[in-house]
Amino acid sequence: MSQSNTRQNPAFYALIAVLVIMAIGPVLLMFVNSFKLDVDIISGTSGLLFLPTIQNYEKALCDVLWYEPSHVEFCSLKFGGAFINSLIIALVSTVLTLIIGCMAAYALVRFRFMGRDTVSMSTLMVRMVPPAVLLVPVFGLWNNEFCLDKEGLIGGFIRDTMGGRGDVCLAGTHSGIILIYVAMNLPFVIWILQSFIVQIPRSLEEAARVDGAGPFQVFFKVVLPLIKPGLAAAAIFTFRIAWNEYLLASALSDRDTKTVPILIVNNMSEFNVEWGVIMATGMLLAIPPIIFTLFASRQIITGMTAGAVKG
Repeated sequence: MSQSNTRQNPAFYALIAVLVIMAIGPVLLMFVNSFKLDVDIISGTSGLLFLPTIQNYEKALCDVLWYEPSHVEFCSLKFGGAFINSLIIALVSTVLTLIIGCMAAYALVRFRFMGRDTVSMSTLMVRMVPPAVLLVPVFGLWNNEFCLDKEGLIGGFIRDTMGGRGDVCLAGTHSGIILIYVAMNLPFVIWILQSFIVQIPRSLEEAARVDGAGPFQVFFKVVLPLIKPGLAAAAIFTFRIAWNEYLLASALSDRDTKTVPILIVNNMSEFNVEWGVIMATGMLLAIPPIIFTLFASRQIITGMTAGAVKG
């Protein structure tokens, strides 16, 4: 094959350059604007020639800094608490979704029971339901049905020992948000892990059983290591959804459980929009998913190359 035939078309490189600009451009613009004052951002005349400042980051992190910024009169943003809430909700929902999802996917692939194909197809169809459709019914259930009555034993104990109304509902708690995120992401996780479990030869599991391994040993020591790339891909998907989701979190959270996306939106009002602080908070919001994706991507590469070396 001649060298001219192997040379790529220039349009291919132009398309790659356009896609890279589309992917990196908004992030780069947000990063640059996070070091600008609001007057520079609104005017749009400074471009790349401006005097950078960290005032936006100081205001965004005013509740966790070890010093008090001189330009911040009142620390209205509580980024530290919102960040911890986002981290707890995203990590716990991801772990629970993976645990339940991998077991459900294994059962749908390996066990034969009535309606197995219907259940397998239904899991993916449930994921097609928009989250906005779930907002009103979930809000009603979380605020009325799933509550511990203040006249009951547990509710009365909470009322007598901790004060307050005594009735405890899922709305406004970490558990309520985590539960809806698990239910929302579980169908896709089951569907994607099924495609990995199907590729595992049954002979490996049968050999483990011959050697005396029980059902749980076969699952945890044989199946799970082989579907590590699928688990990593599902973890990336679940974590990013739980970390960035706003609609359901805004309806089910309260002052003590609000996440970072809610904090960013609450920083905007009809009369004042602090664009610099919003850009800085957005950059801080993007750091954990990037770190999590890089870590999980290493597991995908490790799993894909684990069987590529001949012994």
